[in-house]
Amino acid sequence: MKTVCITGAAGGIGRAIALKFALSGYNLILTTGKNIESLNSLCDEIKNLTKKSDNVWAAVGDISDPEFVASLINVGREKFGTIDVLINNAGISYIGLISDMSYEDWRHVIDTNLTSMFLTVKEILPSMLHDKSGVILNISSMWGVVGASCEVAYSASKGGVNAYTKALAKELAPSNIRVNALALGCIDTKMNGNLSQEERDALQYEIPVGRFASPSEVAEMAYNVATGPTYLTGSVISFDGGWI
Repeated sequence: MKTVCITGAAGGIGRAIALKFALSGYNLILTTGKNIESLNSLCDEIKNLTKKSDNVWAAVGDISDPEFVASLINVGREKFGTIDVLINNAGISYIGLISDMSYEDWRHVIDTNLTSMFLTVKEILPSMLHDKSGVILNISSMWGVVGASCEVAYSASKGGVNAYTKALAKELAPSNIRVNALALGCIDTKMNGNLSQEERDALQYEIPVGRFASPSEVAEMAYNVATGPTYLTGSVISFDGGWI
């Protein structure tokens, strides 16, 4: 049985991805930063849906902390063996003028959205290199491609994710390890819950398909990319309803 590690698993997108992989027969290593209640609820849901009690392991901690990440991966590997798929989904946003942003806020966004990917790959990679097999999928954003006003740190971090994905894919392709990213548009999650109906309507008007994507659609796409052809690597795949 294959194993997937998913960061940021308690949020809307991470939860949907975890459920998709669980129902597809994977063992799961899940983590979140703070929301232990949602993570525990997800684990219970997975166990109920799959009728298994030992196919999921979860931990709460700072994904930008090297010691936590090392512990997460090591315990997960001890429990399930080889980790076949890594999905770097953990991410936070910051909305506001760059002139009003503190250094601490900047570092928090960059560390959570980008540095965490260095740490997870650093821990998982040795076994993937040994097996000459593995899949790494980074969840990015369309704003990493075109940038967003009042989301400079978020845009910078996702732009870094895109470049990181392309460079890492070239480095790991000879070892049969695939690395791709999904550049998401507007997804109907709590992250967009601060939008007024007027703001939602305005955004949906700009999107050619006329609506936000659902987390389950992202999960389906993530699974398709993770299980796709071995020739698919080094791609930042737009999933934005034709917006950009």
